[in-house]
Amino acid sequence: MTQLKFIQGGVCAPLGFKASGIAAGLKKSLKPDLALIYSEVSASAAGVYTKNAIKAAPLLLTKKHVKNGKLQAIITNSGNANSCTGKNGTHHAQQTAKKLAQHLKIDTNLVAVSSTGVIGVPLPIEKLLNGIPSLVESLNNESNQLMAKAILTTDTFIKESAVEITLTNGEIAKIGGVAKGSGMIHPNMATMLAYITTDINITQEILQKALTMAVNESFNMISVDGDSSTNDMALIMANGCANNSEISLLKDNNYQIFYQGLLSVCVDLAKQIAKDGEGASKLITVNVTNAKTSKDAKKIAKSIISSSLFKSAVFGNDANWGRIACATGYADAYINPNKLQISIAQLILFEKGIPLAFDEDIALRLLDKPEITINVDLGIGNKSATAWGCDLTYDYIKINASYRT
Repeated sequence: MTQLKFIQGGVCAPLGFKASGIAAGLKKSLKPDLALIYSEVSASAAGVYTKNAIKAAPLLLTKKHVKNGKLQAIITNSGNANSCTGKNGTHHAQQTAKKLAQHLKIDTNLVAVSSTGVIGVPLPIEKLLNGIPSLVESLNNESNQLMAKAILTTDTFIKESAVEITLTNGEIAKIGGVAKGSGMIHPNMATMLAYITTDINITQEILQKALTMAVNESFNMISVDGDSSTNDMALIMANGCANNSEISLLKDNNYQIFYQGLLSVCVDLAKQIAKDGEGASKLITVNVTNAKTSKDAKKIAKSIISSSLFKSAVFGNDANWGRIACATGYADAYINPNKLQISIAQLILFEKGIPLAFDEDIALRLLDKPEITINVDLGIGNKSATAWGCDLTYDYIKINASYRT
């Protein structure tokens, strides 16, 4: 029996979840800018947050609420980060949570608040608060895509994923996710928001461990431009509506099934973020194999995917393997240059310390595709890692030269 299959429905795929998205007037474009995910019952909750020392007011409030172990609603505004906005920003985040809780008839501590957009601009709080009644009234179990649209900033498409998993006794559970992110994307979170819902019954402690592990293998393995923001977070709510026996041990076979489902959703969303990098034309996958340690494999994969020189070469269809070798060498990981192999897909460019003659036309054809795979074999162990990113194009400069104005 297949234990995992991808399905439709995003965050509304699991039982007991609803969503909505509206235009509250926060964006000059009047596009959707206020989103809500709601669980019909309170859910176990976990979160992972930006490592930036400057953290936005809504993130700090959400982190405080998630520490209680439960959430029932996540509200997000786009177009304004409510970051570096002082005491007013803190007050606005609190106002948002309080008013939403009143309309949902739940405790304020069960509300997560997040924002994304321009940093350092006062949040038009009255517009946001005035939009909450309509946001709540619009809740249903088919508005996952409206919700996904309302959290976008420079993204060019919505990012959703969902899977159905079959537990050991045949019980079915579902995991759904939504994300946003296009620019300011770099390992250790990014300018990204990711929300995951699941109807599985699992303890909060085990849920937090699963989310942290999954984030480290997915969202923390992508890079667009080397920047990390002040608002980034990944949240998960598990409401138990699947009515399975509670998962409370990492050794539980059902935990392993759940984790693989969660990881699949997170990797799918992470790859969509990398593919939608600002101005990007190509998704790049970097596979590092046969490293001495997993830590070294991750360091090298991240180093390569974050190299502006490498990303520019991919944009220009230039098989400049020297930039890959260089990024491998400065990754602060153990390597033996005489055992190193670098390939584009199966085309080997460099092996055992020696550059190989290769067909430039074949290399050009491999690079002139929407999805590129780089393989780096270290030849010194059995550990591996994968990172995802995108090429660096002229359009990236155009987008960010005038992002605020």
